[in-house]
Amino acid sequence: MTAPNSDQLQAALATVNDPEIKRPITELGMVDTVETDDQGIVHVTVLLTVAGCPLKDTITRDVTAALEAVEGVRGVDLTLGVMSAEQRSGLGEQLRGGQAQREIPFAQPGSLTKVFAIASGKGGVGKSSVTVNLALAMSKQGLKVGVVDADIYGHSVPAMLGVADARPTQVDDLIMPVPTASGVSVISIGMLKPRRDQVVAWRGPMLDRALVQMLSDVFWGNLDVLLLDLPPGTGDVAISLGQHLPNAEVLVVTTPQEAAAEVAERAGTMASMMHQRVVGVVENMSYLPCPHCTPEGTDHRIEIFGSGGGDRVASTLGERFGYDVPVLGRIPLDLSLREGGDVGKPIVESDPTAPAALELTSVAETLSGRGRGLAGMQLGLTPTSKF
Repeated sequence: MTAPNSDQLQAALATVNDPEIKRPITELGMVDTVETDDQGIVHVTVLLTVAGCPLKDTITRDVTAALEAVEGVRGVDLTLGVMSAEQRSGLGEQLRGGQAQREIPFAQPGSLTKVFAIASGKGGVGKSSVTVNLALAMSKQGLKVGVVDADIYGHSVPAMLGVADARPTQVDDLIMPVPTASGVSVISIGMLKPRRDQVVAWRGPMLDRALVQMLSDVFWGNLDVLLLDLPPGTGDVAISLGQHLPNAEVLVVTTPQEAAAEVAERAGTMASMMHQRVVGVVENMSYLPCPHCTPEGTDHRIEIFGSGGGDRVASTLGERFGYDVPVLGRIPLDLSLREGGDVGKPIVESDPTAPAALELTSVAETLSGRGRGLAGMQLGLTPTSKF
C-alpha cells in the first residue's frame, strides 16, 4: 500500500473546521506538524487556541476521521498542543482582517448580515422564547445564525438553547461565541460572569459597553442573520442599539391584552425614534386551542388573555410611521413551548409539527426572506453644490 504524501494529508486536514471559528484549521495555523512513518501511521500535532478549549474532543474526532479517510493511512497519532501568545495574537489579527481597532462588523456599509432586534414593551410576554425559536427555525433553513442576549439583567437565552453553563473561548482579545448543537452561535453577558448566579448591577455607560463588547469583541464570522434579544422597555440598551446598529430592523412581541399592547407600542415607537424600521409584530400567547375539541374540522380557541393586542400594535405603529407594519404571527399557548425553554430544547426543534412551532417557523421564513433595506445604510453619496 502506498503511503500518503504531504499534499493528501494537508488536503484532508483542510476539510476540518475549528468548531468555534468555523474556518479550516490549516487556514488558522492550528496544524503544527504532520508526518507519516514507515507503518503508515500519521503523527500530527494540532495547536489549540487555549489550553482549556471546550471543544477539543470535537477537534480530535474530526481530525482523526479526516486523516483515516486518506488512502494508505493505517492509524492516526494526534497530539494536542497550545498556541503561543504570539501565535494567538497573529490569529486574532487575522480574524480581524488585519485591523488593529475593533469595530462592529454589522454596522459597516458592506455588511450582508440581516440584523433583527426582538423587542417588547414589558417583560413576561415570551420575547426570549420567540427569539431562540426564530434562531433555530432560521438555522434549519440552512442559514448561519447568531444570537446576542442583550437582556443584560434578565439573560435567559443560554439556558433556553441548552448552553447555560458554557463559557466562551478567548483568543487574544477576541471572544468566540458559544456554538450550540443546532448550529446557532450565542453570546450572553451571563457567559461572561465569573458565576452563573452573580447579579448584574450596571447602569447606563456599563450597559453600553457590554452591548458594544458583545458586538465588536466577539468573532461572529460570516453570519446570514443576527438576532438580538433586547431587554423589555425603552431604556439604555434600546437607545445604544439604535446608535450602534441603526440598520437593525425591529420585531415587536406583545400579548393580546390591552396592558401589554399599550407598552409594546412604546417599544416600537422608540425604534422609529432611533431611525430603525419595525418589520412586524408577533402576538404571543395568542390563544389556547380548546383541549376538549377534536382536531378535525374545529377551530375553537380560548382567548385567555383577551384578543386584538397584536392588531392594535400593528395598526397604531403603521399609522405613526406611515408604512405597513404587519402582524407576522399569532403564537398559541403550548405546554411544550414552555417546557422546551425550561430544558434547553426549543419547540421548533423538539416538536416541530406543533401549532406554535409551525407559526414560529412561518415568522422565521418571512423574516429570512426579507431583502436588506436602506435604513441606516451609508450609500456613499455626496451632495453637490448648486451652480
